Amino acid sequence: MLTVSPSAAEAIQLLVEHSDAPESAGIRITAGAPTDQGTPLALELVDGPQPDDEVVNDGEAAVFLEPQVAPYLADAVLEAQVDGGEVAFALRDNDVSERPSPNGAQPH
Repeated sequence: MLTVSPSAAEAIQLLVEHSDAPESAGIRITAGAPTDQGTPLALELVDGPQPDDEVVNDGEAAVFLEPQVAPYLADAVLEAQVDGGEVAFALRDNDVSERPSPNGAQPH
């Protein structure tokens, strides 16, 4: 399941607080139109999830994942950076060296 970093949770909270959205609002991640370079992701502040969305809620901030993108973000971390009132979100992979392999062996 997608992990929301503390910086992303704080950024989402700030966006919700400074909008007309209800407290139950959050960020929704959807797939854009496929291109030759791949499929871009879009982030949008929304009032709540769509009926089939996967909801990631750490108690401080909510992220709603479109069903088509949720499997691709299962091992990702949502990060954010706030600079002068501008918010930039980024996705990164969890560090695989911190996860045990399926057979229990640790990477070297």
